[in-house]
Amino acid sequence: MKMSYQPIDCNYYDRLEAWATMRTPCLLVFLDEEGAQQEVSGLIADLYTVNKAEYLRMDNGLTLRLDRLLSVNGIPVPGQCG
Repeated sequence: MKMSYQPIDCNYYDRLEAWATMRTPCLLVFLDEEGAQQEVSGLIADLYTVNKAEYLRMDNGLTLRLDRLLSVNGIPVPGQCG
């Protein structure tokens, strides 16, 4: 069952965009579809929206819904955008 999308903090989204633009290597910690914590390193290739849900695509092809992110580069994702 898919959970409804919860937008991430607007300032954190801006930070993700900056990392993507600057091609900063990132360590992402996130929850996979089963709810298990995973880690992946790479560059953020794209940020985009589909059906009002925001996604991130890594340079290795991994696509991740942003509300599954726990932290990037050791910086925890705060609550939702207001």
